[in-house]
Amino acid sequence: MPIDMPIDMPIDRSTAMPPSNLSNRPRILFLGKDILYNPLIYKRLVSQFDVIQPPIQDLKREPFMQHLRDGSWGDFQAIMRPSWHSGNEMERWDRETIELLPPGLKVFASAGAGYDWVDTACLAEHGILYCNGAGASTEAVGDTALHHIISIFRNMSQSASAARSLSEEVFLDAHHNIPATSHNPRGRTLGIVGLGQIGFVIAQKLYLACGMKILYHDIVRKPLDQERSVEATYFQNLEEMLTQTDCLVLATPSTFSGRPFLTADVISLLPRGARFVNIARGSLVDEDALANALEEGHLAAAALDVHAHEPRVCERFARMDNVLLTSHTGGGVVETRDGFERLAMENVERVLLGMEALTPVNKHLFTTESTAVNGHGEVNGHTNGNAHGSANREEEEVDASSPA
Repeated sequence: MPIDMPIDMPIDRSTAMPPSNLSNRPRILFLGKDILYNPLIYKRLVSQFDVIQPPIQDLKREPFMQHLRDGSWGDFQAIMRPSWHSGNEMERWDRETIELLPPGLKVFASAGAGYDWVDTACLAEHGILYCNGAGASTEAVGDTALHHIISIFRNMSQSASAARSLSEEVFLDAHHNIPATSHNPRGRTLGIVGLGQIGFVIAQKLYLACGMKILYHDIVRKPLDQERSVEATYFQNLEEMLTQTDCLVLATPSTFSGRPFLTADVISLLPRGARFVNIARGSLVDEDALANALEEGHLAAAALDVHAHEPRVCERFARMDNVLLTSHTGGGVVETRDGFERLAMENVERVLLGMEALTPVNKHLFTTESTAVNGHGEVNGHTNGNAHGSANREEEEVDASSPA
């Protein structure tokens, strides 16, 4: 996406109004630091709506909730969090927090593709549409998965560590012995859990670049023309796919409950010598079960961009040469940050103007009763039925409680 103004141009913060100066226009609660990449869109936003931007210290859980109780920011109709790296100082948006939000709130638009930190079902109960940053990070995360998959088939992490050791002995050991356990990905099966936008881009990249055979499991089968474009095979039964998978990739959202998907039982279904990649959420993985499988040799290698207890990384993984570890930077490029900003602002703008949101997550959970909570019977300009519409989610959710 093009950036509409040089990023070093300062934002005019005078456009964000203190509560005492608010008009009768719709109000937006702006969480986080100033807009960096899209000042023209922000200027357009403040020309139509009143924007309240509290200081960062007011966003920690207790002061934030107290401000909600006191009604300090008035009856705002939208919440906007344009940056993934600020604006969520209170961390988890649970029922306790959501029930303090004003009854007129229509939309919460945030940076980030994942939404395991917010109870989207509870938001839907209260008639609040949640929108994520779907699509903004797709290309970057797909590239990260490509890198990770090639790396664990070719033992690149071990090779890089050996070169950096500056030890001639370690270098020669890697040079002579790494080829004995390395393989080309071509012709191997890639099992993808969750073929949403990110999962499909991963399939495209590995199919075209490496000639891998694409298998996938999802709650919704994709159109046949989409499957044919990467010669993908759909498995409604996850267990059946796992038994045929040479490399398993998780590209599905975590749930608010945080239940792991990759457990010892799931791992046991993979063929001996299979590989595993996680570019989704660390909470999807039982890290002890994964470490055990790697130590016992059931899995040949793993690559993890996300971790269960970030920013802490599992020490067992850090000691393993056959595990590639990165610091949750899968989507970490300028283009992603630009896209997150743009989507957060445009989603809020569109909903407040009565138009379709670009990236709704929980629209499928709305009922007639929930839309009545905040006094409007429409979401994104359309009357809601009984949760029949599908959500435009970054990845389709897969049941994390069962391997099948």
